[in-house]
Amino acid sequence: MFNTGSDGFMLIAAALVFIMTPGLAFFYGGMVNKKNAVTMMMQNFFSAGWTTILWVFFGFSLAFSKDISGVIGDLHYAFLANIQPGTLYPGNNEISMLTFMVYQLMFAIITPILMTGAFADRMRFKAFIVFLTLWLTFIYFPLAHWVWGGGFLAKWGVEDFAGGLVVHTSAGFGALAAVFYLGKRKFPKEGNHNLALIAVGTALLWFGWFGFNAGSALRVDADTAVAFVNTMEAAAFAAVTWMLWDYWKTGKWSALGFMTGSIAGLATITPAAGFVSPQAAMVIGVTAAIVSHLMVDYKNRKGWDDALDVWGVHGMGGFTGIILLGIFGSSAILGSNGLIYGGTTFFLKETAAAIFVAIYAFVVTYILIWITDKITPARVPEEAEKTGLDEYEWAEQMYAF
Repeated sequence: MFNTGSDGFMLIAAALVFIMTPGLAFFYGGMVNKKNAVTMMMQNFFSAGWTTILWVFFGFSLAFSKDISGVIGDLHYAFLANIQPGTLYPGNNEISMLTFMVYQLMFAIITPILMTGAFADRMRFKAFIVFLTLWLTFIYFPLAHWVWGGGFLAKWGVEDFAGGLVVHTSAGFGALAAVFYLGKRKFPKEGNHNLALIAVGTALLWFGWFGFNAGSALRVDADTAVAFVNTMEAAAFAAVTWMLWDYWKTGKWSALGFMTGSIAGLATITPAAGFVSPQAAMVIGVTAAIVSHLMVDYKNRKGWDDALDVWGVHGMGGFTGIILLGIFGSSAILGSNGLIYGGTTFFLKETAAAIFVAIYAFVVTYILIWITDKITPARVPEEAEKTGLDEYEWAEQMYAF
């Protein structure tokens, strides 16, 4: 039965998830060289427009309409056909189908642009448009169907509350593939050019993440509160753990470390937010900081030019979160029992799904960026890297002075 409280809450949650896109633009924009800040921010903002067009044309239908062999949806909802204002989302019959559609759209907008931080300072905007289109069509839309739309992973019993697989593992390992294909920058980053922008971006991301996770309950009930509380706890525990680690290593406090740690905690709790206890969320937050910090350090030692640590924070955060869901999941809250409650089979399924999605995202992203490069050169020339992409492609700059 239609529930006005749940439907209203979900519209607010959709708005909260949307604010994460400009939040990510500020977060990434403050971290890149100032000569590339406009390019970075516009890659993020552009997704809000272009992804919406693709989503209403065919993306929502491929992800959430009638399942075809466990692989993809049909075109029943293409161009939002067959959805009336009174049509209810069949998953719970409490919210409208249009509300569900626009909420899921916000996930589709932000997922591919998580990758932009990895190949910062290198990709042409024209190539980015092609790559964004291909990535959504061949990675995000199918993944959303496999996990949330009744596809083969859902039928197998894989759980992902708010996007550990669909969002963070896919974007993080896709980002790593893009880094390997494009290669290192000719002129490495000179440092985070605006810490205030990074702080504003972090605040918006953290704020919006309550809609991201709590909204994934798709209604208002006790589990919504569990997801909300777990989101706050994991972010806080991870942020403090990361900052303390940095102080232990260097003898200096790090504002950027605190903010990076919070994002790692948020990414890692995402798949488990509504499935684990608040006590487990504390452990997940600490684990998130440790794993992501180790992976960022490993990436640096290997010399991989993942400019803004997308793989270490989002990719390994989402991957780790799925594994931890397989350990700490509790049917007393929602979903399946994890390993500590005797759910060995569930743990193995979650682990297998994490490995499968990571490999799929990496391999297919590498192929898609190769195709993009054949359609239009993906990387800017060395001259553009030196002068900055803002001047080369936009004739606009972050600062007028």
